[in-house]
Amino acid sequence: MAKNCQCHSQISEELLSQIDKIIESSLDQPGNLIQVLHRAQELVGYLPREVQIRVAEGLNIPLANVYGVVSFYSFFNVHPKGKHKINVCAGTACYVKGAKQLLENIQEQLDVKPGGTTQDGQFSLGMVRCVGACGLGPVVTVDEDVHAQVHPGKIPSILSKYSKEQQ
Repeated sequence: MAKNCQCHSQISEELLSQIDKIIESSLDQPGNLIQVLHRAQELVGYLPREVQIRVAEGLNIPLANVYGVVSFYSFFNVHPKGKHKINVCAGTACYVKGAKQLLENIQEQLDVKPGGTTQDGQFSLGMVRCVGACGLGPVVTVDEDVHAQVHPGKIPSILSKYSKEQQ
C-alpha cells in the first residue's frame, strides 16, 4: 500500500497501520467504501484529509469519490468533534418556541459556532431539523439525552452536568 509523506502527519503510524488493516480486510467486499470510512472514523474520531487519502489509495479509487461520500453524509466528520455533542432542534415547533435564542445563548456561553467544537474539545454544537419531540419544545439534545422545554436560564445547569463528567 502506498505510504504518504508523514512529515506533517497528525495521525500516528499506529493508527495509519490500523486503517490499512481495515482497508485490507474489506478489499473483497463490494460497496466497501462507506464501511471502511465508518470504521476509520471510529478509530480516529473523524476523517481528516490524510485518512481520506489513505482510504482512496488503499481501495484504489479517486480521492474525489472518497471526499464526495464523506461530504455527502452528515454522519462523517472532517474535523474533530467534542466529547459531547449538543444539538438544538430547529424544527418549526421548537423554532417558534425560542430555539434560535437557545442556539445563540449556547454559542455565547461556549464560544463556538454551529458545526464547531470548543477549544477544550469537550463540546460540539449543531442544529438538527427535528428530533420528534415537538410537544416538548424547544428541545436540546446532549449526546443521547433529550432536554425538554429548555429556556436560556436552563443552559448553564445542562452544560455543567456534562462539564462535571470531565473532572
